[in-house]
Amino acid sequence: MNIDKSGSKSAKIATKGSKPVAKFNFTKRSIDPLVSGKKRLYFYDTQVRGLALAVDPTGRKTFMLYRKVHGRPERVKIGVFPDMSIEGARAQASGMNAVIAQGGNPAQERRSVRAEMTLAELFETFLLLYAKENKRTWQNDEWTFNKYLHNWKLSKLSSIRRQDVIALHAHLGRTHGDYMANRVVELLSSMFNRARSDWGYEGANPAEKVRPFKERKRDRFMDAHELPAFFQSLAQEQNATIRDYIYVSLLTGGRRANAQSMRWDEIDWKRSEWNISAEKAKSAEPITVVLTPVVVDLLTKRRAESLKANSQEESEWVFPGNGKTGHLVEPKTAWKRILKRAQLTDLRLHDLRRTLGSWQAATGSSLPVIGKSLGHSSLQATQVYARLNLDPVRESVMRAQQAMLLAGGATALLGRP
Repeated sequence: MNIDKSGSKSAKIATKGSKPVAKFNFTKRSIDPLVSGKKRLYFYDTQVRGLALAVDPTGRKTFMLYRKVHGRPERVKIGVFPDMSIEGARAQASGMNAVIAQGGNPAQERRSVRAEMTLAELFETFLLLYAKENKRTWQNDEWTFNKYLHNWKLSKLSSIRRQDVIALHAHLGRTHGDYMANRVVELLSSMFNRARSDWGYEGANPAEKVRPFKERKRDRFMDAHELPAFFQSLAQEQNATIRDYIYVSLLTGGRRANAQSMRWDEIDWKRSEWNISAEKAKSAEPITVVLTPVVVDLLTKRRAESLKANSQEESEWVFPGNGKTGHLVEPKTAWKRILKRAQLTDLRLHDLRRTLGSWQAATGSSLPVIGKSLGHSSLQATQVYARLNLDPVRESVMRAQQAMLLAGGATALLGRP
């Protein structure tokens, strides 16, 4: 093999076992004609210790440093010739040699950078190894990530700074509300914490200790003057699956995700119950939702129509969808259409659940009964319904006032002689 046509005496060709080994002074003239045949070959520079050139069968030529570090062979890629100049390769190799001389390992440092996840890769790991195994709301995490963090998907974890998260939090607070801004930062923080504790990431958590916005618990529900327009608009909805889903959500108070993924085998027709397993329940305890005759009738008709449409092959889902889950997922467009016809604003799908609870409170149901019907795990979660409608409170105060005034003889205040 003619390594250096100039006849330089620095060119030295030898063999190590069956593998050709060549060591010579790297110049453009000596490197250009190098070929490797069927296997990758390595050539070494005489000027800088460990600087090598790998020549592939394709003709690709790559500079790298090949050294033993702490008794172990290490190979570190530097750059591709001729994009990487010989002078540049020598400078980088010399720098890595200095690191080795001080006890460091440039190969390990490079591996850490190369193996570092992008945010999208971290989220896939988070979803697969943690969220799907431990969180019943993992689909909400998936939606939140794709909706609000898609611009950061290709960002390396170490490139995301705390200032970036603070700026994103502020932006989302202005454009999507305090609640959503807080949830996005919480998701980010959870992902980074999991990466640090379980997957070898040694960097900082940029979402840690970002001050959340103060949140006011939402208490929106439909009152008596809104319901007629809502029911009229819902009856006009042409998409029967979405129409029935909204009816069931409102009339059972079922959580949005549970209703969307309702299965026929969860329904006990004899007992008129909807049984939600612990795996699907937010409280991690099985939930039994009562089905009133109105809901049973709706589901019975829906099942018959489903069987007829599918040639007696019943879908496992009560509300099937075309997506990868197989069931209905977040019918945003239809929901906006229904609200527009009803001329209603600031109403969310989750408010259907709150509407049933508020009407239970207004008609005299106790908080424990409301909590049981909605699958709450604590009375605290049901407290909101005690303040949604003041009519029962007003009636109670009026009865007490009347009793006190009558007992005290202050009947004039009651308009009585």
